Amino acid sequence: MLAAAAEEEEDKQRKPESRRWMRNVLWAAGVYNLLWGALVVLLPLLPFQWANMPPPNYPEIWQCLGMVVGVYGIGYIIAAYDPLRHWPIVLVGLLGKVLGPIGMIWAIANGRLPLVAALTCVTNDLIWWLPFSAILYRAHQSNRAEMPEAKT
Repeated sequence: MLAAAAEEEEDKQRKPESRRWMRNVLWAAGVYNLLWGALVVLLPLLPFQWANMPPPNYPEIWQCLGMVVGVYGIGYIIAAYDPLRHWPIVLVGLLGKVLGPIGMIWAIANGRLPLVAALTCVTNDLIWWLPFSAILYRAHQSNRAEMPEAKT
């Protein structure tokens, strides 16, 4: 009983109100990813129609990407419960949100995709760079503060 109370108190200290923005950001990212993923799985041709792009030859690949995006959404919601503890989920998400636009730029530069395709990077990737980076920075600071001094 005492151990549970001590653990609960420690948990409260790890989640001060100043970190509410982290939880809110990760919840928003989670919900957004679940919605976007569901849209792409259920209506895979719709984003192409919105962008006046020809439909892909294999929409199933696009649907698979939608499933992956949705799974990331579940991860972000899990991370929202304790962003500093679940920082690896945020890191993997940020990597995807950086590498995705790099691939998009390559495809546009090589004439594989029209410039309008890059619009998806704004809401799917770019707007999350700063808050995800800030969460990771804060997690790094928190982990350093919790580490015992190295004995020489």
